[in-house]
Amino acid sequence: MRLARIAAVGWFVLFANGCQSLSDDRDSVSPARTYPDTARGSQVDDYFGVEVADPYRWLEVLDDSDVTEFVEAQNALAIPYLESVAARQRIISRLVSLWDVERFRLPVQRGGRTFYRRNDGLQNQDVLFVAENTSAEPRSLIDPNVWSADATTSLARFEPSPDGNLVAYSISAAGSDWKTWKVRDVATGKDLSDRIEHTKFTHVSWTRDSRGFYYSRYPQDDEGVADGGKQVEVFFHEIGRPQRADAFVYRVTDHDNRNPYAELSEDGRYLVYSIADGWDFNGVYYQDLQAAGADDPVVRLFDDWDALYHFLGNVGSRFYFHTTLAAERGRVIAVDIDRGHIQQIVAEQPQSLDSATVVGGRLVLQYLEDARSKVSVHELDGRPVGDVELPGLGSVGGFGGEISQTETFYSFSSFTTPTTLYRYDIATGRSSLFRKPEIPVDLDRFETRQVFYRSADGTRVSMFLIHARDMIYDATNPTLLYGYGGFNVPLTPSYRNDLVVWLEMGGVMAIANLRGGGEYGTAWHRAGTKLEKQNVFDDFIAAAEYLIEQNITSRDKLAIQGRSNGGLLVAAVMTQRPDLFGAALPGVGVLDMLRYHTASANARQWSSDYGLSEDEEQFHALRAYSPVHNLSSGTCYPPTLVTTADHDDRVVPWHSYKFTAELQRVQSCDNPILLRVETRAGHGAGMPTWMRIDHIADQYAFLARVFGLR
Repeated sequence: MRLARIAAVGWFVLFANGCQSLSDDRDSVSPARTYPDTARGSQVDDYFGVEVADPYRWLEVLDDSDVTEFVEAQNALAIPYLESVAARQRIISRLVSLWDVERFRLPVQRGGRTFYRRNDGLQNQDVLFVAENTSAEPRSLIDPNVWSADATTSLARFEPSPDGNLVAYSISAAGSDWKTWKVRDVATGKDLSDRIEHTKFTHVSWTRDSRGFYYSRYPQDDEGVADGGKQVEVFFHEIGRPQRADAFVYRVTDHDNRNPYAELSEDGRYLVYSIADGWDFNGVYYQDLQAAGADDPVVRLFDDWDALYHFLGNVGSRFYFHTTLAAERGRVIAVDIDRGHIQQIVAEQPQSLDSATVVGGRLVLQYLEDARSKVSVHELDGRPVGDVELPGLGSVGGFGGEISQTETFYSFSSFTTPTTLYRYDIATGRSSLFRKPEIPVDLDRFETRQVFYRSADGTRVSMFLIHARDMIYDATNPTLLYGYGGFNVPLTPSYRNDLVVWLEMGGVMAIANLRGGGEYGTAWHRAGTKLEKQNVFDDFIAAAEYLIEQNITSRDKLAIQGRSNGGLLVAAVMTQRPDLFGAALPGVGVLDMLRYHTASANARQWSSDYGLSEDEEQFHALRAYSPVHNLSSGTCYPPTLVTTADHDDRVVPWHSYKFTAELQRVQSCDNPILLRVETRAGHGAGMPTWMRIDHIADQYAFLARVFGLR
């Protein structure tokens, strides 16, 4: 028994009585008696002669009964506290009303049929619909809402066959990254016997005759269990045959960490492998399936690991790529694989090239200009056709499809514009409205400003501010500062129901475009990685200081929020500047930077951003900011709600467990430190609507109590 039992009266009555905050009862209940007494072990690790204690190593054994008891005790503390906040039910009611709106996702066209996800508003999971064409009446094809009683089993991916008669789709249980693939007959709506196991992040790539598909899976151990610590291998699955009969296609044999994922070219001739190992670089190999029969050699087209290469498509032997080769902000090149010649198609621009597609015989390029979307269209030889006229300053997505298509679809959203879908005619360049949700709120009441501030080293950083148009900057506004700063991910304008609720509560939302992200190209990303990771935290701290200096808010009314790598961000800056923030919301964070890579092979891939404690120089950099290792006794940390999920197999929950246990132990003031563990979810993907609403309500209820909001 590693958790000392505490008397129920000690904290259950405290929260059941609906007190305003932990600090309201500071005279009768000391912080030391508020939290479960989490046992500390004697584990000490040696890193290059430096001894580092890891007293909560036992929390890494997630299926141990003592860890289960730890989770139960933390939830028994957090849940009554959060549910006793009077504003929580009002927050839930408002979220429900905002969510209760019909929503659509981008369509996919195959074989004359159109496939898209739709939600009637409060359905827990989106339903996959199919229509015989874009104007025909759609029908439900796959409804994941019937798969589990609590709706935590979700439809992860789907890929129709080229003839549109079959759909391969993957299923995730409780938010797990592990997926099971099935195949459904579109005409009958019935599943075939096909079942693919042992996959995580793979897509599937159909043959042109719809006979089967290529995919990547993990090898199995002697007991038939997938080993997520090994490299994936590419297989071919023929429809109607069992997985054990799938044909082995390819594996990487000369490097332990590189994972191949296959895509069949649209003409069916070339099998193109994207070789993944981290986020900075990748390799591209290919096979000519028409050249040499069963023993087709794999040609290593790009194998120098000097840039990112995204295969866009081909016309004969001419392969098109979006790449960062000799272009920090990205460009488009073509490679004639018969001659080995590289030709620049669209040169690097002042804006960062976020994504590119080949559709309808043209290139569609999506750029980021100060974290806002701009879309340009080019002929395949690079000649400009023109820009896509967007409805405002915001974010776009989509423009997918095949070379033979005459139309494609894209989405547009901003902080005050709900995600709207458009049909784009490739020949004429005209956009027409496809689907627009009707949100029950006057979004014109709110405005978005983009500001720029200086970080500690003088770097200019952008930030979006969203708030009511009539807001006065008098240092009293409750403000939620959000950030991510990693893995080349840009934070661009997008609509969220929870943002509207926060604005209606009188809040300001601030979203900072930190180094480490993808807003300004490769150099911007790398400036926030490995030995330079502290730049990300400095950028976020400078954002907070800007908000206070400009009288937008004050320290007592400033909360910080982030998830995953953003959870690391929040936890790191609150340990470095606990005096600067009024509340902290680190979600599903990577918080033990010395051992994050031990959780899975997937976690080790993050070393391209973080580095590894196995390297001496990188160890010292990681140790300097690792949240678990930089909490100190005698410090008053801000009110903190840590959130995670016990089924999270991407960022395993022991990060949050360790951080919370130590934070509760060293907290020197009455500011509450709570851990809310969702026991039916993973990292966030596939979370049902009811759970999303509860999760948001918990965080906003916490802020309502801390900031005295109603």
